Amino acid sequence: MSLRTHGDTMACPGTLDFAVNVWPERPPMLEAAFVQALSQSRAYPNESPARESIAAAHGRSVDEVLLLNGACEAFWLLAHAFRPKLAACIHPSFTEPEAALRAAGAEVVQVPRDPERWSFDPRHVSEDAEMVVLGNPNNPTGSLDRPDHIASLARQRRLLVVDESFMDFVVDEGGTLARRSELPGLVVVRSLTKLWSLPGIRAGYLLAPPEVVEVLAGSRQPWSVNALACAALAACADDAVTPRRVSLQVAEARAELLEGLRCLPQIRVWPSEANFILLQARDGRILCEDLRRLGVAVRPAASFPGLDHDYLRVAVRPREDNLVLLEALSALCS
Repeated sequence: MSLRTHGDTMACPGTLDFAVNVWPERPPMLEAAFVQALSQSRAYPNESPARESIAAAHGRSVDEVLLLNGACEAFWLLAHAFRPKLAACIHPSFTEPEAALRAAGAEVVQVPRDPERWSFDPRHVSEDAEMVVLGNPNNPTGSLDRPDHIASLARQRRLLVVDESFMDFVVDEGGTLARRSELPGLVVVRSLTKLWSLPGIRAGYLLAPPEVVEVLAGSRQPWSVNALACAALAACADDAVTPRRVSLQVAEARAELLEGLRCLPQIRVWPSEANFILLQARDGRILCEDLRRLGVAVRPAASFPGLDHDYLRVAVRPREDNLVLLEALSALCS
């Protein structure tokens, strides 16, 4: 599969979508924020309120915040603005950073995670790497790396890019590096897509040293983030209640789903700290097709470097949906 393969293309109309890692419940307060933003849409987008709210939420200064047209924009901006000669991507992981780096002409070294616990060894990252990219919690493994483990990769004259798009699902955000402004070259990328159920709005942000933010801001077109996204970013940054509530909901649903998956023959699963679970199945490609015929879409994971067609990723959805998945798998794996 291509590095540009993503789960949003894998659910046919009418199927129950476990291929996309988006929690399906959107907080009502966002609708009010969108209505207000639309009423002001005759003016150009104003990023200042969102940047101020995000900075306050993470204990950072405003000049360390860059709003994004979706978190994925960060990887393409970083690759093309800084153009590293050598970069390291810790895999299996979200593939857009590597796709962006290769498009910018970088040599990319893939650093593998240990498939037993999906941990990685910082010593395997070349000292010559000018950019290092990893996910935390990692997609598709759901593994959460210790902050000090990641921080050991920080160097002068290196960008350490940590994709925290799923950190909202970690209760109390244990493990985040978002407040670590003292680490040289640290770039933390965050997304509203997943927990806030906003994939179509394209809203994200990054936290980085002011000089990095300045370079990135100067490398893009003006007004890159629309008014709806700005409104969502401000509203979500000011809401500390929803992430905790949803992360607890997801943790409960994930524990039940994991228990059910572990009871199935020919299925191997790993613990997860995110809203998805990686599993390995005998004849995973066939299982994926059989599930689709039963009206359930899951994510084939062979496009993630280091995984093959026996690996599948399933989203954690509300309990009633998860039971449908378990019943379908039970019928196919018995």
